Amino acid sequence: MTTAELLLHPVRQLILKAFLGDRPLTTSQLAAELPDVPAGTLYRHVARLTKAGLLQVVNEQRVRGAVERTYMLRPVAARIPPGEAAAMSREQKSQVFMAFVAGLLADFDRYIATASADPAHDAADFRVGALWLSDSDFAAFLRDLAMVLQPRLANAPGKGRRRRLLYTVFLPAPDHASSGRSATGARTKRTRSGR
Repeated sequence: MTTAELLLHPVRQLILKAFLGDRPLTTSQLAAELPDVPAGTLYRHVARLTKAGLLQVVNEQRVRGAVERTYMLRPVAARIPPGEAAAMSREQKSQVFMAFVAGLLADFDRYIATASADPAHDAADFRVGALWLSDSDFAAFLRDLAMVLQPRLANAPGKGRRRRLLYTVFLPAPDHASSGRSATGARTKRTRSGR
């Protein structure tokens, strides 16, 4: 099974996202966060993710005669390796992106369904913008962004801290000259001579 196939399952996506932010969780804690997932299904997928090396056991303790394991997400585990991503067909890449967007929609639905959801107070925000960047400008932007994010990614859970999910998508805008469209999106006409 490829990493993409492993990551694209909707239940496994829910499980992996629950661990984001360096959160150690037992299966009992995970089950409390994912009440819509049947216990047997949850245990089966946690076992599969552990066997695949995406989750790791960080603690074991006896609880009422059984061993309770605490799991954590391995660093950079929930990513499709670059070589595997490069080998994917357009259709496979589209499926991966649709799964990403579906996960975002599901997270927003879960958030907005809570009684305490207040997007203005919680700073739950989404927007789209455009930047004109050369390849070197974009590389510098990514370095700057990493410098801003890295120290905050190291934050541990604590008083007053709330786990916030950050989704990022970088898409180059379509090249209108090569697609036969003008900057406004209208189709450009070509004469028989090709002009």
